[in-house]
Amino acid sequence: MAWKFKLLHGPLGGVTEGPAWDGKTLLYTHIPASRIYRYSPDTGVNTVYRGGTECANGLMFDANGDLYACEGDARRVVRYEPNGDVKILRDHFNGERFNIPNDLAIDPDGCIWFTDPFYEGAAGTWSEDRSNKELDHDSVYRLTPCEVGQWKIARVTFDTTRPNGVLFSLDYQVLYVAQSGRDHDEKRQLRSYQVCSDGSLGTMKVLHDFGADRGIDGMCLDTEGNIVATAGWELGGPGPMIYVFSPSGEVLETHPIQAKRPTNCSFGGEDLSTLYVTSTEGHLFCAQTERRGRLWYPAT
Repeated sequence: MAWKFKLLHGPLGGVTEGPAWDGKTLLYTHIPASRIYRYSPDTGVNTVYRGGTECANGLMFDANGDLYACEGDARRVVRYEPNGDVKILRDHFNGERFNIPNDLAIDPDGCIWFTDPFYEGAAGTWSEDRSNKELDHDSVYRLTPCEVGQWKIARVTFDTTRPNGVLFSLDYQVLYVAQSGRDHDEKRQLRSYQVCSDGSLGTMKVLHDFGADRGIDGMCLDTEGNIVATAGWELGGPGPMIYVFSPSGEVLETHPIQAKRPTNCSFGGEDLSTLYVTSTEGHLFCAQTERRGRLWYPAT
């Protein structure tokens, strides 16, 4: 059955991203305005939840309901405290500043896994100039909590260029990574990596190759372990689309959406069967689906 997407907000102009369900409402970022919005299904109203977010992109709640974010303009991964404070987890690797942290996933041990691509123009005006890139790689990292308030960092991919969406399998034994390059010589693939017992990543498999067309930006999981992903664009190929992949990469479903480039998605609603989608133009859409989302918080 085709999913029918309903416009809930926008277009705001500029990218909306990071949809995250808190149990009753949906939070999502408007990157150029450095804002997080909150949408209430009960009232149908969008309100500003938080400002001054340094071009925050990806959002995620941990098992305790704490909210984490990738702040692209400040080039850091943070936790937003209930009193309004910002706790900086990390803003550098081996003495060099991150590129533009993008998306994140959290495992049962409380480790924060995040992607750090450099997309020109993805943050402030400085990001339009690639000479401001300090690291010579675009990688996925793992932040492990250690001493109180301290985090240990490890680089876990060595074969990615501009990794974007990141997601765990149902059993947390596989990490899905959207390899989403822009240049002709970069790959646009959905990849899977085995998660090793020491927290490193093992064998990589290409589950789907998008060829010359725009690959996956963001993705989420359903309770059957399928990957629901935003991909495609108005310039060619199948067009802007929500894909449903099996854990092995088989395309189970595709659902066209009325946005030039969908950016990210999350399940929400009372029974977690509503899919919320953001876009490069600043939309928030929703569609009722026959699937149910698997969220880390609230637990499903």
